[in-house]
Amino acid sequence: MKKHLLMTSLIVLLTAGCLVYVPVDDGRYPSREPSYQRPSGYYPDVGISYFYEHLSPYGTWVSMRPHGYVWVPRHMGYRWRPYTHGRWVWTDYGWTWISDYEWGWIPFHYGRWGWDEDIGWFWVPGTIWGPAWVIWRSSDLYMGWAPLPPGAEFAMGVGLSGYFDIPNHHWIFIEGRYFLESGLYSHVLPYERNVTIIRYSVVHKNILVRNNRIINEGIDTNLVRNVTRKNLVKYDLRDDQQPGLTRVEAGSVRMYRPNVKQDDREKPKEFVNKEEARGELSKVKIYDPSPRKSDIEEEGLIKKRHVEEERLLERTQAEEIRQLQRKSEEQGRRVRESSEKEKIKREADVTVQELKKKHEAEKQELKERQKKDEEEVKEVTKRKIKKIDQTS
Repeated sequence: MKKHLLMTSLIVLLTAGCLVYVPVDDGRYPSREPSYQRPSGYYPDVGISYFYEHLSPYGTWVSMRPHGYVWVPRHMGYRWRPYTHGRWVWTDYGWTWISDYEWGWIPFHYGRWGWDEDIGWFWVPGTIWGPAWVIWRSSDLYMGWAPLPPGAEFAMGVGLSGYFDIPNHHWIFIEGRYFLESGLYSHVLPYERNVTIIRYSVVHKNILVRNNRIINEGIDTNLVRNVTRKNLVKYDLRDDQQPGLTRVEAGSVRMYRPNVKQDDREKPKEFVNKEEARGELSKVKIYDPSPRKSDIEEEGLIKKRHVEEERLLERTQAEEIRQLQRKSEEQGRRVRESSEKEKIKREADVTVQELKKKHEAEKQELKERQKKDEEEVKEVTKRKIKKIDQTS
């Protein structure tokens, strides 16, 4: 009796596809630009060189095929990921990312983010503004998002297309109840949880154009209200006249979002090639210490983050087990036959044991990764001290 099976609803969630699109490895790379332009004359006009100049103090420009010039942020701290330091607000453009960084109005609203095993996260410039270039996942317990990678196109009347997928570790997940909170970074789950959570969740990739606006509808607002148990405030997005930190005021969000003109002849004043970047930036993807903090402060923050990761992992694992047990009990109450009740219980016990095995594997993966990271942090600190000694 399928309607009485505990796993009917859960398996649908657990087996939801991980891939958004399957990439075609044919050597072609589609244009990284969405085929959409806002009306000219209403927004300030700047050239792509403006991005090069504005972001240079905060990172390194790298010449990297096939993308051209890409930007790698610096001094972001331990295991940094895009779209983690900030918050989500609902605006007349849909879900809009409010970055904690002064420069955040550029790489979280234009272009695409990619990952490279040598240099870590990098940003590919783009000229089209969007409230957030991410796709989404959600479930009863979790909400998550992932930056659109290079190769993800957006076209009017078509939506998202191109040759790309979203690797598991690119997804950013939090417990859904915290989705409307500020300072989301403290709620971001360790990515060792991602494989299980991806299978618990369903994907949303509803970025569209309405009234000549690119809108990221993402996760349904009714689901957000139900999961967070909060009223959802809708903000008007208004243009700021100067670049800088995005401001959330009473009823409005103010953000600088100029029209950007692409010119392939432009290039950053200073950049390195991929080979140089491999030596200079290879460790940035794990640990890039801030020049404003001492080594003791930095290592203390990393140890604190490790404790938080362990706590988040254990808490969400326990909640998944409780959810399975609750669903089993609810289904048991809906049937009368004792044999059916026993069958539901047996199936639930098997499912719980399987999930606990996955949880144990996640714990082991987290411990191993943290141990490797601690060793890497020590090496980076040694190199930092050696460099200071050589220049003093």
